[in-house]
Amino acid sequence: MTGASAQSPVTSTDITLTVGANAAQRVVSWYASGNGAQSVQVAPTSQLVNGEFPANATTYPATLAANTVNGGYNGHATLDGLQEDTAYSYRVGSDGAWSSTYAFKTRKFSGNFDFLFFGDPQIGSSGNTAKDGAGWQDTLDVSLAANPDSELLVSGGDQVETANTESQWDAYFASDKLRQVPTAPTIGNHDVGGKAYEQHFWTPNTDRSTSFYQGSAATQSGGDYWYIFKGVLFIHLNSNAYANGADAAHIAYVTSVVQAHKAEAKHIVLVYHHAIYSPADHANDSDNKQRRIDFPTAFSNLGVDLVLQGHDHSYSRSYSIKNGQKANTSEQPGATEVSAGPGGVIYVTANSASGSKYYDLTTPVAGEYGPDPLDPTGKRHYANSVENQEHVRTYVKVGVKDDSLTVQEIRSGTCAAPNAAVELGKVSWCGPNSGATPAQPVGSIVDKTVIYRNAAPVSGTVPSTLSLKLDTPPTFSAFTPGVANDYVASMTANVVSSAGDGVLTVADPSDAAVGRLVNGSYSLASALQAKASSPNGAGASAFAPVGGSTTPTSLLSYSGPVSNDPVTVQFQQHIGANDPLRTGKYSKTLVFTLSTTSP
Repeated sequence: MTGASAQSPVTSTDITLTVGANAAQRVVSWYASGNGAQSVQVAPTSQLVNGEFPANATTYPATLAANTVNGGYNGHATLDGLQEDTAYSYRVGSDGAWSSTYAFKTRKFSGNFDFLFFGDPQIGSSGNTAKDGAGWQDTLDVSLAANPDSELLVSGGDQVETANTESQWDAYFASDKLRQVPTAPTIGNHDVGGKAYEQHFWTPNTDRSTSFYQGSAATQSGGDYWYIFKGVLFIHLNSNAYANGADAAHIAYVTSVVQAHKAEAKHIVLVYHHAIYSPADHANDSDNKQRRIDFPTAFSNLGVDLVLQGHDHSYSRSYSIKNGQKANTSEQPGATEVSAGPGGVIYVTANSASGSKYYDLTTPVAGEYGPDPLDPTGKRHYANSVENQEHVRTYVKVGVKDDSLTVQEIRSGTCAAPNAAVELGKVSWCGPNSGATPAQPVGSIVDKTVIYRNAAPVSGTVPSTLSLKLDTPPTFSAFTPGVANDYVASMTANVVSSAGDGVLTVADPSDAAVGRLVNGSYSLASALQAKASSPNGAGASAFAPVGGSTTPTSLLSYSGPVSNDPVTVQFQQHIGANDPLRTGKYSKTLVFTLSTTSP
């Protein structure tokens, strides 16, 4: 006789919090072991007593579907009607089978905010899922510890190495940070090859039309989607679909969304995986060449502000690009402020957030995507203001204000573990300047710029200026033979410098009796001494001997530009009681030089 056994309770795994259609929504997605009725229970954290949810907690019923590849089920529920500036707790499941309790906090639904952008965790890419997962978790920990008020985690795609390998997804979702701060996922080429991406993430306003799939919708993931978060219109594209008219379909989708919602948006941000202004291994892939033809003019015409991309496991920040060309020919590499102006778009490529794989920067090839004429080394592509690869984990922080976006590339790791590609010898060096410089500390900034949309640049030019004007030459009083004395004379000078630093020196250019006054063939026994002072320069307090042409005497140093700095130069001449003095005039012509190392 076989006894009846109780049915095992449904368990929930890989729970993740994702973005909703607006700031008042969140979506919770998860895997379930069974298809029994499930929901998400939510309550303000302040109402929980000893960890127990109140009887009036809000319950959002889940939508469940069978996992088509890995077995089991996947569920999601949209949490709507959330209140601003409120801490919430939630759990997934059903009575008797609830998950652990997690928490998130809404902020104000309008105003300034920060979000974080992560490139290609690609868990499993190094061949060691555990090490890749450790790097990804550490980047999440480091970035949110440094920026605890960040309100959104935006993905550049390639969450995992192999689309349907659940052990890689488990490592990706291991951090509770992904249950506390909403993620906005993007599909990468390593995610598209199966249904796991769609089963793990439910995204708002998603168009899963055939045009947005690389292959069959029955076996692969895809789709474009959008949402508005605190006045920013985000649009995510499945850039894996690019052939057979897919680029035109993406542009039509972006156009329709922008036209419908531009009145609500102070900024427009596009997110997709394949970086069209890629700085590294994928720079001249045929699909990227096609996207460089198809996308830029459309994005400029639609008023896109910022494009966030992944795929190339290295960092770049473009110039302001309009219709595929540099919008402002005077914009300099590494500019800390950029006026995008009408039609100008900034394209950012994110480096690896996990350390699982890095691509080295490539040298531009003359032609369609050639070198930047402002780079004398020829190593930077024409579209990019900054390109960087140090083989350390990084992330991008974006600060949103009404009139600007601030973009920062920030180090989340060093050459030390967790850094799988370095640990496993996948790369041969680590650190800035191809490893010639030691790794910089966690939290240090690789690149930073402020992008102004509605700015009208007003500029002026300062010519390079180093001006030194000498007043009346100094004359000592008459030297008295047989009497020891220190004679002092002075002169004034005027200094104008536009340089970042400056040094005023004096030297005796003659070949005879260097540094001493002469009278025909006679010279004084003691060297001529000099010093200088001014309100803006730093000079020595004591007199120093006047040197020759190869060893001039430093009188003053400047740490910045000055205009009409009044300089007093003093000379001292010692006469000893036994010094022989020849009747006549003792003199020497000296050369004063104002120089700089930072023009």
